[in-house]
Amino acid sequence: MPKLITWNIESARTPGGGADLDRVVATLTRFSHFDVLCLQEVACGYEARDGTPLGDQFAGLALRLPGYNLACCTALDTLAPDGSRRRLGSMIFSRYRILQVLRHSLPWPADPEAMSMPRSALEVTLQTPAGLLRVLSVHLEYFSLVGRMAQVERLRELHREAVQQARVLRPGGPEHGAFEALPRAAHAVLLGDFNMLPDSPEYTRLLAPFADGTPGLRDAWRLAQPGRRHAATVGLHDDNPDAGAPFTFDFAFVGAGLAERVGRMRVDAAETGSDHQALLLELG
Repeated sequence: MPKLITWNIESARTPGGGADLDRVVATLTRFSHFDVLCLQEVACGYEARDGTPLGDQFAGLALRLPGYNLACCTALDTLAPDGSRRRLGSMIFSRYRILQVLRHSLPWPADPEAMSMPRSALEVTLQTPAGLLRVLSVHLEYFSLVGRMAQVERLRELHREAVQQARVLRPGGPEHGAFEALPRAAHAVLLGDFNMLPDSPEYTRLLAPFADGTPGLRDAWRLAQPGRRHAATVGLHDDNPDAGAPFTFDFAFVGAGLAERVGRMRVDAAETGSDHQALLLELG
């Protein structure tokens, strides 16, 4: 049974405001064995909240998780005051072979009412014992609803595109070089920090039926635990008296073809560093 974890690590944030990649790996090891790991807010060249340098967390995590195949992408790549580069993005680690990696820059519409920043989705096609699996690590806009809705539409377009490509036997072989016909799986899992609440307009839109009959997306939590409200993934350990009740921003969505394979789901409620909690999805 493949196990997939998604976690916004907030640049490996610790309770004291520093950063500790060893703590990230130890937390994951305590939480669960995993076959696929999707991490958001991996950083390079920034400072932690306490002012200490973060270093290159992409390289640091790769060293700490040997034996996994990995892919990464950056949503932010900017010039630092000292002339170096600052990057923020996502990583996917997989025990399965990664046949293809696609890095999607998501829409970033202008919104005079809210701060915003570039966002991305990292897509891999995995060769699993049960067949091809498309996994996307997603991190959507936080402040701007305009931006988040545009990004949800793009995720729907990407899903439709992938399903259509999976149905078509495209010409091309190894002898065609870059035009080699590489697979793009119809079965999909979208995991990550969506920065939206259950039953919000953007959540409802993401799961809406497709007009052309493309098999839609399903909320894995509601398949695994029907009738039970989503477990909170944000704010469980916030000691700010004005923070309000914990809530859900982190999800796993599956293509309709995987609905019957959704098994257990659970949240790691113990971690106290990142504001987000890791989320586990098991597929049969």
